[in-house]
Amino acid sequence: MAAAEELFVTPSAISHQLKSLEAFLGLELFIRQTRRIVLTHAGKEYYQSVQRALLEIDRATQKLVSKHQSGELHLSVTPAFLTRWLLPRMNSFHEANPDITLEISSTTGLIDFKTANTDMAVYFGDGNWPGIEIHFLRNYRQVPVCSPNLLKSGSIHQPEDLLKHTLLYVSKRRDEWTKWFQQVDTPFKETKQGVYFSSGALTTSAAISGLGIALADIGFISEEMIAGQLIVPIEICLETNKAFYLVYQKNRVMTYAMKTFQDWLMEAMAKDIGSSDNA
Repeated sequence: MAAAEELFVTPSAISHQLKSLEAFLGLELFIRQTRRIVLTHAGKEYYQSVQRALLEIDRATQKLVSKHQSGELHLSVTPAFLTRWLLPRMNSFHEANPDITLEISSTTGLIDFKTANTDMAVYFGDGNWPGIEIHFLRNYRQVPVCSPNLLKSGSIHQPEDLLKHTLLYVSKRRDEWTKWFQQVDTPFKETKQGVYFSSGALTTSAAISGLGIALADIGFISEEMIAGQLIVPIEICLETNKAFYLVYQKNRVMTYAMKTFQDWLMEAMAKDIGSSDNA
């Protein structure tokens, strides 16, 4: 009876399985008494031999169930997406999902999900990464941005007017301004020496300080624009094949935390894109 309750089956089902095992082995393993059963000598020997294996199976089962019902999520995110998009919205996620613990790291490199302690990641690039599941989040939409105070030294009406000001660059993406001017059919020849920074976050901060004009993702500067710290003097986006993607190991069984975060992220991203399209 106790075994039947633990396994959520009837006592007759347990009895049937025991008889099937004895028939398979060709041995009697149990002595059936009125209210209980006891092991025969052969049954004791067999139990001693398989006990360790049964314990290992039980541990493996508990570990697997615990892992895939986990309320913990190890997440790796590109720095710009983390600081400019995710962090300002984290309160919304936690309020909706107080049972989930997030451990977030910031990285620009690719992750070996087979060895790393990372469940999911947000990548930036062309979406061409083998061996992982890829979910599109949003395109990379860069526009020229600057401080309103910068316009006191000269208005900006045409693309060539930008060249009268200092251009701010991300060191690893030095060709972005060249591509932007090619896109608008404007000869690119700086009249002032550009300034280079290690990240887009720094070029945006420099633009806020009035140092020059940066290219920034329009979706990452909404707070600065609302506060009047940044403006978009020319609303022409740099067209690229780059985007942000949510990724994780291919064919992995999703945990509760992974599925919950993915659903929240996709919904929040869709709302953002819908808001920008209607603006």
